[in-house]
Amino acid sequence: MTEHRTDAAGRSRLTLRDLLSEAVAGMLQRPARSVLTALGTVLGVGAFIAVLGLTGTASSQIDHRFNSLTATEVGITDVGPARPMARKLSFPEDADRRITRLNGVLAAGVFWNVRLGPGQGVSAAPLGTADTVDARTQVIAASSGIWQASRARFAEGRAFDRFHDTHHQPVTVIGSATAARLGITTLRTRPAVFIGDTAFTVIGILKDVERKPELLMSITVPRSVAERTWGAPTDEGARMLVSTRLGAAGQIADEAAVALRPDHPEYFKVIPPPDPRSLRTAVSADLGQLFLLLAGVCLVIGAVGIANTTLVAVMERTGEIGLRRALGARGIHITLQFLTESAALGLVGGLVGTSIGTVVVVVVAAVKRWTPVIDPATLAVAPALGLAAGLLAGLYPAWRASRIPPVEALRR
Repeated sequence: MTEHRTDAAGRSRLTLRDLLSEAVAGMLQRPARSVLTALGTVLGVGAFIAVLGLTGTASSQIDHRFNSLTATEVGITDVGPARPMARKLSFPEDADRRITRLNGVLAAGVFWNVRLGPGQGVSAAPLGTADTVDARTQVIAASSGIWQASRARFAEGRAFDRFHDTHHQPVTVIGSATAARLGITTLRTRPAVFIGDTAFTVIGILKDVERKPELLMSITVPRSVAERTWGAPTDEGARMLVSTRLGAAGQIADEAAVALRPDHPEYFKVIPPPDPRSLRTAVSADLGQLFLLLAGVCLVIGAVGIANTTLVAVMERTGEIGLRRALGARGIHITLQFLTESAALGLVGGLVGTSIGTVVVVVVAAVKRWTPVIDPATLAVAPALGLAAGLLAGLYPAWRASRIPPVEALRR
């Protein structure tokens, strides 16, 4: 046991060396308990590092997904003057080809929602012989470039192309959900659907699209056929979907209107992709706050574990505390000893938890083939959080140990 030196006034003194040796001896006296006590901080700090690291890593992946899809999409809307007599679109017939000539454009397609007449709908049999007519299924008119622009994949068949559009072929592509609703399970029988009293041969069944998911629930017909059958859109107007290379969307947005109609670029409203920085900031802030709260809860649980174990240790070492007080140790010495033990356990738990949390982030990123992102400031702060948790957890047990009367402690 450490010898308590006395100063000139007769009061005992506890040097830093003696304090550290007492703390180490107290921890090594019950190594299993010390390990279990530090485990709470290990888990808390490890969770802190892991969740913040995974948040940063996930945010970078969100940025990548955003850049690869939304940041490569430009929308163009027909806002030209109303021409009820001519019933013509502002988009020229070769609009797809004009846009794709721009450097950086991958694909482009014009589309609009067809407005059917009263009583008209979609059925798998001619009007008057079908049991039911589906008036809810949306009919979309589109140019052939819409399929590449939307990155469509087909379960069966194929998309209509420029030949179908140029020669006014009555063909259609339907989504898988629409096909199931109409009872079309295969294209081997060359099925047809009836829109009103007009028959359209089904040449493709959509499986999935990366853009414009409403295509999966609709029936899509060539633009030229829709114009000849139902006329140009009169309410919502036509739109164009443009798929660009990464980084080219801003330039395409500036050039698209002139490329489509050099004589009247004001007929089009071009919608560039939103700023990815605003989305990244919002998503990162939301995820960061949520996971930081979870990490804080884990850290509090670890601190409660240290406090509970330290308090039990105080109760078990009451005789030792009484003996030291009888030999001249003051209450502040007892307080400092238990505070040092709990702080040391918190610091060791913080260091180990930081290492484990970092390994977890790296392993998860490697499995997902992501780039691990961990803020160096987080790694520097985490051990200090463990130390602070240990200090806070040891305050009450250390205070209680210093309040034990020496006479009562020696009787136990």
